[in-house]
Amino acid sequence: MNGTGLVLTFAPALETFLPRGRLTLPSRADGVSTLGHLVQSLGVPLTEVGGLTRDGTPVPFSLIPAGGEHVSVAPVDRPQRVPGAPLRFLLDVHLGTLARRLRLLGVDSAYQPEDPGDPALAARSAAEHRVLLSRDRGLLHRRAYVYSHRPEEQLTDVLERFRPHLRPWTRCTACNTPLRSATPADVADRVAAGTRATYDVYADCPACGQVYWRGAHHDRLARVVAEALETVGQEPEAEAEAGAEAAPGAGAGATP
Repeated sequence: MNGTGLVLTFAPALETFLPRGRLTLPSRADGVSTLGHLVQSLGVPLTEVGGLTRDGTPVPFSLIPAGGEHVSVAPVDRPQRVPGAPLRFLLDVHLGTLARRLRLLGVDSAYQPEDPGDPALAARSAAEHRVLLSRDRGLLHRRAYVYSHRPEEQLTDVLERFRPHLRPWTRCTACNTPLRSATPADVADRVAAGTRATYDVYADCPACGQVYWRGAHHDRLARVVAEALETVGQEPEAEAEAGAEAAPGAGAGATP
């Protein structure tokens, strides 16, 4: 290695961002660029980096290397701690199914059904103190990347990374508003007579009017909930279980 050359070795978890999955790449110290800039120039966003070590010693992203060094790049810790509470998300246009599944679990998850552009998403994320989730690498210098294109894997990835507190069955999967208990009389004008004759426990959304009951999809959704609670290591709470009775399963048009 010459005087200005350096080597960066990336953790396997960052392989998806690297050319042909190569974990060890050469770079060059120019006396101006920071380690953070060099890491990003190789395709890895700093939002996905948990720390850097130079020749075994932790160093900041802002360090300007002299050359002749070996730098190791670690992924973010899991679970990743996010300042502030409660944890809230903003999901871009590519993650509609993931948004509905997070809402099913009671996680505050705003969703942009249309693409307003990266600056607008970043501005909303900052203004509402939400973690922005995206599969668009153009946003990666701002917020967290969702690795998989499959909704089941996306949900597991987000739950393992952030470990949000779950309150299943308490949010509208259509618009994210907290649900309220409802009687058959409350929803009579929005539910078919056959459904009213079969079910007597409902919840509805005070914002969009969506109605929920223990319909045909309930068993499948209950499995999603049970697996999610197991992933984050959380037992069902008394409050959440009461919510499951008040806001049971999937109503018409509300299947995640």
